[in-house]
Amino acid sequence: MTELAYLDDCYVREFEANVTRAAGTLVVLDKTFFYPAGGGQPTDIGKIRAASGEYNVLNAKKIGQDVEIQLDREGLLQGERITGIVDWKRRYTLMRYHTACHILSALVNEATGALITGNQIETDRARVDFDLENFDREQIKTFEDKANELIARGIPVTIKNLSKEEAFQIPSVFKLKNILPPSIETIRIIDIPGCDTQACGGTHVCDTSEIKGVQVTKIDNKGKNNRRVYFVLKD
Repeated sequence: MTELAYLDDCYVREFEANVTRAAGTLVVLDKTFFYPAGGGQPTDIGKIRAASGEYNVLNAKKIGQDVEIQLDREGLLQGERITGIVDWKRRYTLMRYHTACHILSALVNEATGALITGNQIETDRARVDFDLENFDREQIKTFEDKANELIARGIPVTIKNLSKEEAFQIPSVFKLKNILPPSIETIRIIDIPGCDTQACGGTHVCDTSEIKGVQVTKIDNKGKNNRRVYFVLKD
């Protein structure tokens, strides 16, 4: 089983670990700070250094209780001690986008009651899909200003691991009660006080000011009750 160390500290850029399984270009580590693609957030990439050489990390994917890492070549062996190096520029951009998605989604939900039906984060833009019947483009645009006000306020973003009994006392998390697997006993909560409290397994900044700002670039009608909002980060 791979320890998902990125869940506790999203800012680690370099770490030590052991190879527990190696098969060609695919390896499994006993712990990882490489984020495996999921929840709309892309995989981390980076490098692995070991006695047998240096390898580029092309992809990380969660398989059961392990994270399978794809390298650019074979050669890494089971039992080797490695140093993992996360591509920090890419990771930090994704962290900023992911936290911004939480803020924008919470504002739309609070004002309209619309549920989030999907999202996709990239390194140059992000999109969020809403189940929203009435699509008021001017209203959606106002959420950009409100989001930027919250971002500029520098609100601390905290990670909490709560028992499911505690987590289900939070209205926004209770909505997931019938979706989350019954076997889950602890739920990871991302808390942005005064804005959003949500179950999430992604990586996030620790202060909203790190996002700097967002700009809504496109709004699409993707069919009945499916409204898609695209945005980019301000740098």
